[in-house]
Amino acid sequence: MRCRHCSASLSLPFLDLGSAPPSNAYLSQAGLMEPEIWFPLRLLVCETCWLVQTEDQAGREAFFNDDYAYFSSYSSSWLAHAKAYVQAMCSRFGLGRHSLVAEIGANDGYLLQYVQQADIPCFGVEPTAGTAAAARAKGIDILERFFGRELAVELVREGRQVDLVAANNVLAHVPDINDFVAGFALLLKPQGVATFEFPHLQQMLAHKQFDTAYHEHYSYLSLTTVQRIFSVNGLRVFDVEEHPTHGGSLRVFAQRADSGRHAVRATVDALLGSEAAAGLSSGEAYSGFQRQAQVVKNDFLACLIEAQRHGKRVAAYGAAAKGNTLLNFAGVRPDLLPYVVDRNPAKQGKYMPGSRIPIVAEDRLQQHKPDLVVILPWNLRDEVIMQLGYVRDWGGRFVTAVPELQVSE
Repeated sequence: MRCRHCSASLSLPFLDLGSAPPSNAYLSQAGLMEPEIWFPLRLLVCETCWLVQTEDQAGREAFFNDDYAYFSSYSSSWLAHAKAYVQAMCSRFGLGRHSLVAEIGANDGYLLQYVQQADIPCFGVEPTAGTAAAARAKGIDILERFFGRELAVELVREGRQVDLVAANNVLAHVPDINDFVAGFALLLKPQGVATFEFPHLQQMLAHKQFDTAYHEHYSYLSLTTVQRIFSVNGLRVFDVEEHPTHGGSLRVFAQRADSGRHAVRATVDALLGSEAAAGLSSGEAYSGFQRQAQVVKNDFLACLIEAQRHGKRVAAYGAAAKGNTLLNFAGVRPDLLPYVVDRNPAKQGKYMPGSRIPIVAEDRLQQHKPDLVVILPWNLRDEVIMQLGYVRDWGGRFVTAVPELQVSE
């Protein structure tokens, strides 16, 4: 395999999770009678540009299809984050009724709904049918397409260059990262701004977040590598912010390379220095991650086995992609974890890919009264514990496995 950015040959291993089905390929009742497609799940590091990437196994259409079931609006903290983003961007860049805003990977309209509420013209690009339909139901103009140079050229021809374009948790999801980024340089007006949010590779390493690895995540990103990719494809980074979302994310601000409107802030050099100090541009930083993942897996599996031995009732909350990575790497099946609760109706009545654990509505917790509730989306731990505070009424406790096993008192 060659690097998806610089085409260098890849040989430095980072993480091997065996094999798994796509993390968002939830199964229907009928699907339980059919075989699943499993792919090897291995991550490699490019020693030329230091892009960490999942080994290619299938095209994007295999992962982002009509059955894609990730809907952003089911997290109240993420909605608050999106609303704050829109307010901040309007204030910082003077957006108003004469502006045009776009989001690439608009999902169910979780963000653009706030742009609409601010009375600012906007549109979204979203390739998955279910989430696109949910966004349209909110009155948002959605193009059901994959984004890249070709679509950007079409939009420019239609007079739809933008003042602001957002791409939240989508830069890591594109197989052709050069084509994707080059599309932003075309889509922006001469003085326009693009923002990208993505989980920070430095946090992934520091906090053992191996379960954020899945086939739909083609890339695992540092500012060092992103700055290089942007530079090659017509964008210039001028600011960066660190956010706690998704276990630690970056929000990178970029402008067209031929625009000098926004001076480069000191935040950029400061974070590049932090990444250099963490060794992200050396092979040594990646050498111990596999062992750390195995420790987390073993501790989690031991917790479930111990609970079973002592007759404790166990459930899980959040049918998240990262949960599927953990469950399949650990080999967990319904005998150890009988069900997963999720608020998303699109997932209820289905089954987790690989593990085939049933996904049910939240009222199951009240009926079953589990002793332990495993929070699979550990990045939402505080939000979930607050939402499910009633679990403590019968003495139930909460469990997270990453970065290490933690059982609440």
